[in-house]
Amino acid sequence: MAFDVRKIRKDFPVLDQTVNGYPLVYLDNAATTQKPTAVIEAVADFYKKKNANVHRGVHYLSNLSTDLYEQARKTVQHFINARHDYEIIFTRGTTESINLVATTFSQAFIKPGDEIIITVMDHHSNIVPWQQIAKRIGAKIKAVPVTDDYQLDFEAYTKLFSPKTKIVALLHVSNSLGTINPIKKFIDFAHERDVPVLIDAAQSIQHERIDVQELDCEFLAFSGHKIYAETGIGVLYGKEEWLDKLPPYQYGGDMIKDVTIEDTIFQDLPLKFEAGTNNYVGAYSLKAALDYVSQIGIEEIAKYEKHLLNYAIEKIQQIDGVTFYATKQDNKVSVLSFNIEGAHNYDVGMILDQMGVAVRTGKHCTHPLMYALKIPGTARASFAMYNTTEEIDQFIEAVKKAKQMLT
Repeated sequence: MAFDVRKIRKDFPVLDQTVNGYPLVYLDNAATTQKPTAVIEAVADFYKKKNANVHRGVHYLSNLSTDLYEQARKTVQHFINARHDYEIIFTRGTTESINLVATTFSQAFIKPGDEIIITVMDHHSNIVPWQQIAKRIGAKIKAVPVTDDYQLDFEAYTKLFSPKTKIVALLHVSNSLGTINPIKKFIDFAHERDVPVLIDAAQSIQHERIDVQELDCEFLAFSGHKIYAETGIGVLYGKEEWLDKLPPYQYGGDMIKDVTIEDTIFQDLPLKFEAGTNNYVGAYSLKAALDYVSQIGIEEIAKYEKHLLNYAIEKIQQIDGVTFYATKQDNKVSVLSFNIEGAHNYDVGMILDQMGVAVRTGKHCTHPLMYALKIPGTARASFAMYNTTEEIDQFIEAVKKAKQMLT
């Protein structure tokens, strides 16, 4: 279908409101995206007509709910081109997906003295789990530094490997900068040394097509709420052979075949990692969101968002005293992090809000990156497929107003 932002905006009711007397300009999409009517109505319809716990009943509603839950799994499989649907594990989000891998992988494969490679650019969700596990086990964390032009330093990465390297965990796209990392290159180098790789795709899944078989990563994690679904639903993709090697993450109902007082036999994939009552409605919302995105076309979305980013960069470059980061537009998704010289990012965000513009401020859960860049944080505008150039004009006027008031 032809990309029509005006038509798309009509699918997002939250956008049709004013804030402080101004039309709402929602530019906090890297934190969470708004939800289309297709998702909202799918969730409402589920609770009205389909709700029952999955995998637990012989009655009609339970069977229907189970079928829809497993259809959602197949939708995710096809969306990221996984080989098997049982390689898709439903979690609460990227954070739980990474914690699942970090916890179970460390139990099975990491010993004192072993090494884990992460990056300075990572979100805390891909730093703290590995860091704390390394402390507990006596393993060592190594971090890929960032170059002066806000890229991961591949040459430095190659020098971090040793015979003790057990896993690489790195992000696809920086939530703070929008930088797209050449993860295939990083994955291939790790595989030449028989080291598995986990990819944090929380900030890429909504912006570009991801093919896990082409990437050949062992694990990949993302959150539904970043790609227009509900909060509280996420995905862990894992290659079958690796998921089979890992022990269960949590224990409880639905992930067991049999239990005696003395021992337990666990379910096969994927239920082995889905203990307790699943967020089956969240999974259904993710199916609706992925169907919606697929109908529009992820390539068309990426092309339009690139247009928005280029337009915003062109406009903000015309304002003296504004510094923005990661300027390589051909290696970047629609995230624009900036600072106004002499002003704190929090104050900038407050003034923008007074003019109806919603941005994120602070360190964006990337403290090590901010320390490396020697800045206290940034204001971050992040664009989605429903944003417009007119909204960017309103954002630019708000930035000019903030500069006038704060400097």
